[in-house]
Amino acid sequence: MKTIQVSKDAMLKRVARFKDLQPSAKAFVDSQIPGHERKIFNVIGRGVTEDATLNPAITDARDFNLTLVHAAPGKGAALHAHPTVEVFMALSGRWAIYWGDAGEQEIVLEPWDTVSVPPGVMRGFRNAGAADGYLMAILGGTDAGHVTWSPDVLDRAKATGLSLDAEGNLT
Repeated sequence: MKTIQVSKDAMLKRVARFKDLQPSAKAFVDSQIPGHERKIFNVIGRGVTEDATLNPAITDARDFNLTLVHAAPGKGAALHAHPTVEVFMALSGRWAIYWGDAGEQEIVLEPWDTVSVPPGVMRGFRNAGAADGYLMAILGGTDAGHVTWSPDVLDRAKATGLSLDAEGNLT
């Protein structure tokens, strides 16, 4: 492979400083359902975020997208599926990863533990610790597609005033 040279200025455009990241509390249709409140930070690529205004710090998302999740104890994402692999790594705290059409399976990740969820599996996650925590989520693919939500989640989201348009963006 032939290597390329990159200037410091060009490389700095590929740096995401955590202190400068702007999170969204309404990144997904389930974000206002009690128990699913969380903040999403798009670090590399848009991933599958449904908030069209949430721009990533690094836009060049070749082959993967990286997101950070911040949530209080007991809070996290409702059941959903992706057309690509999704990798979770607990950065701080304990995180329960649950899966199955009814969320009937569950494992708990400790800091730095990692799990890779196959495409098409209904999954969710929640902060299983006693303090606010951070979880890293990596989605495969340059275009990670759209989220497929459990029908129950979409019904509960409507009651909060959030729904999705035909393109999969929040309305």
